[in-house]
Amino acid sequence: MAAKAAVIIPARYGSTRFPGKPLVILNSRPLIQWVYEGINKSKSVSRVVIATDDERIYSAVLGFSGDVVKTSSGLRTGSDRCAEVSKDFEEDVIVNLQADEILKGPEMIDELVQIMSEDPSVLMGTLKKEIILPEELWDRNVVKVVSDKDDYAIYFSRSPIPYVRDRVFNNEERLPHKTFYKHLGIYAYRRDFLQLFSKLPASKLEDLEKLEQLRVLEAGFKIKIKETGYESYRIDTPEDLINLEKVLCYDNR
Repeated sequence: MAAKAAVIIPARYGSTRFPGKPLVILNSRPLIQWVYEGINKSKSVSRVVIATDDERIYSAVLGFSGDVVKTSSGLRTGSDRCAEVSKDFEEDVIVNLQADEILKGPEMIDELVQIMSEDPSVLMGTLKKEIILPEELWDRNVVKVVSDKDDYAIYFSRSPIPYVRDRVFNNEERLPHKTFYKHLGIYAYRRDFLQLFSKLPASKLEDLEKLEQLRVLEAGFKIKIKETGYESYRIDTPEDLINLEKVLCYDNR
């Protein structure tokens, strides 16, 4: 039987590169509303909750009738915010979706929950997608991932991995098929494991790369990886927002 999941969208107002990002207006709606409404059609989701410590975000979510919870301030990461909100949830699977990640299709949530349903031993899962555009390979905001033969993560990095020793790629060159993968900003956890994860100390690699999932690998746990054919739109900078507006205008012609 497929597991039912609760989706939590941790949202904070502060951002070094893009302050107030969850509330920027995208085609007449705040970004956080796009993220929230984009996953409500998932068949695997029993509830969707936005978790924030910011009154402005809290009020904005209430304004579009979204489900929102106030959290403690000063939490380290989005996963820590998810852990605080979900500790009394009934759902065994907790999905953490970044507040700046608009999924192309709600099926991506279903794919992720399927990972957890098929194997009860999986504590954490996430998605990857093949990198086609060379510029994404060199973009440090696009996190790369490599996995083993059993589809468990070996490493995540902001740098291009694997490093191809005998080739130098540029933005005009076609990348070799099925060589590079980007990690999409969405995770599924067993609820109990999420509570454990939130109590682990920050790890050295996590601090260096600024990637919280490396805390899991350094602690000796595994992350199951599933390849998806769906895309997601990540907003890291104001330029990303402008590009997404163009995409949405094209899609709605």
